[in-house]
Amino acid sequence: MIGYLLRRMVSAIAVMAMVGSFVFLLVRLAPGDPAAIIAGPTATQAMVAGIREQMGLNDAIAVQFVHWVQDILRGNLGTSIFSGEAVSGLIAQRVQPTISLSILTVIFSVITGVSFGVLAAWRTGGLIDRLLTAFSSLGYSIPVFVVGYFLIYVFAIRTHWLPVQGYVPIGGGFWPWFSHLVLPTLALSLSYIAFIARITRASLLEVLSEDYMRTAAAKGASSYAMLFHHALKNAGVPILTVIGLSFAGLIGGVVLTETVFNIPGVGRLVVDAINGRDYPIIQGVLILVSGLYVLINLVVDLSYTLVDPRIRY
Repeated sequence: MIGYLLRRMVSAIAVMAMVGSFVFLLVRLAPGDPAAIIAGPTATQAMVAGIREQMGLNDAIAVQFVHWVQDILRGNLGTSIFSGEAVSGLIAQRVQPTISLSILTVIFSVITGVSFGVLAAWRTGGLIDRLLTAFSSLGYSIPVFVVGYFLIYVFAIRTHWLPVQGYVPIGGGFWPWFSHLVLPTLALSLSYIAFIARITRASLLEVLSEDYMRTAAAKGASSYAMLFHHALKNAGVPILTVIGLSFAGLIGGVVLTETVFNIPGVGRLVVDAINGRDYPIIQGVLILVSGLYVLINLVVDLSYTLVDPRIRY
């Protein structure tokens, strides 16, 4: 286990090094001059040159990269071009809505998706199985923004049951906080529910077709015992993998969902930074997101031994 953990950590560091290099070059080589943006349209060439010198943009790309990596290792994600605030501080101000939305989405998606998959496998070939299979195909195909606008129209504009947009911190009360996240959570969860349900169903059906499951049935084991005590546990590895990948993939969906529902989270911060070409914010968020993605995959890999004790590294 220790050897496997060390190999996975080395692999994670290598991945982060490649991601960091890509993020740095992508932003640096993108069109647009940060110094000219800061100086404004009325600035003279001398003013732009002075800002470039102050930001170190006149240094070679390799020198800029070394300085940037040193700052990252010290926990300094840079300073916003427009606000002049530390990028880490700006992210901290926006992180609560994003974390709240992500946690609610993961909980709802896992519970609903696994339940649907188990029910479909239990009633395979029946009406429930066909309905859930159709739902999975449809839910995985509809874009998040389409689901979001539909939910807004039905539950906010037509019925006025839930707020249209915005976010209330949890300190402002549980119901105001929760009510502002119901529609975004539903919109963001649909595709993940469909994906988890499909993988759960397929994994369970594969396990149920094994010889030892037929032997258990021949010995008089109930359908409940076969499904929940044997099949679900042995099908846990692919299900756990999908859950981990879904949680990591929430990052892209959160950006779009926060934009649709006007939630002031990290996703909106990224969108605003891209529109304004605020390079330090873009770099800082991408590095944090990449680190989180690598960490989640590492945790999922290490969790395999808990789900299936037959796996040894």
